[in-house]
Amino acid sequence: MADDKYFSLEIISPERTFYKGEASFVELTTSEGEVGIYKNHVPMTNVIVPGIVTIHEADGIKEAAVHSGFMVILQDSIKIMAEVAEWPDEIDENRANEAKIRAERRLKEGGAGVDMLRAEAALKRSLTRLHLVGK
Repeated sequence: MADDKYFSLEIISPERTFYKGEASFVELTTSEGEVGIYKNHVPMTNVIVPGIVTIHEADGIKEAAVHSGFMVILQDSIKIMAEVAEWPDEIDENRANEAKIRAERRLKEGGAGVDMLRAEAALKRSLTRLHLVGK
């Protein structure tokens, strides 16, 4: 793209190259909180937590669910390696709702056999999916 405000964005999951294109701005959730990135950002790496990635392209905005991973930010490119990346039409709302209910039940019941961190992560993933399909 000839416009100077765009940078290369690539989102890769273990199954596929999820997204490859040009963006003017990207928003997503990291372990440090919500971040927004423009071209010429200070180079860095970040850990990604479950959340919605918002991609601002020349012809509109795209949103997707991204679950865990990391990203590398360079001045003219961003590469995101995600455990899971899903477009809204790829999400099964009923399955996400069932996962939410299971995770909430595990967190409420607790007990020695429950991995609380895993249950919290499952809840975050299901809430991200439900939020995205609910838009």
